[in-house]
Amino acid sequence: MPERSDTMTKEEMLKRTKAFALRVIKAVNAPPKGGVPDILGRQMLRSGTSVGANYRAACRAKSTSDFVNKLKIVEEECDETRYWMELLAESGTFPQKRLESLMQEATEILSIIVSALRTTRTRQQNYS
Repeated sequence: MPERSDTMTKEEMLKRTKAFALRVIKAVNAPPKGGVPDILGRQMLRSGTSVGANYRAACRAKSTSDFVNKLKIVEEECDETRYWMELLAESGTFPQKRLESLMQEATEILSIIVSALRTTRTRQQNYS
C-alpha cells in the first residue's frame, strides 16, 4: 500500500466535511423529540452542517486573507458543534456512546483546520 501523506487534499476534506454534516443530521434525528433535545439538536444541526458549507466557501476564497477568515469560521463552527454534542451527552439527554465517534470526527476536523490556519499564516508571513 502506498504511503499516505499527513495532509488531506481539498477534495478529501470537502468529502469529509460533507460526510460529517450528514452524520450530524442523522444524529439529530435520533434523540427523543421535544424540549431540551430538540433545542440542543437544532443548534448542533446548524453548526454541524455549517462546517462543510463554510469549508466549501473557503475553497473559493478570493485571497489568502479571505481564505484565513473563512477557515476561522469553519474552526468556530466545528468547535461549537463539539460544544452542543458535549451538552447533549453530559446532560444525559443523548447517550454519550452514540456521540463518541461523531465527537472524535469533530475533533479531528478541528485539528486539521487549526493546522491549515497555522500553515497558511506562516506562509503568509514568509511572503510578506
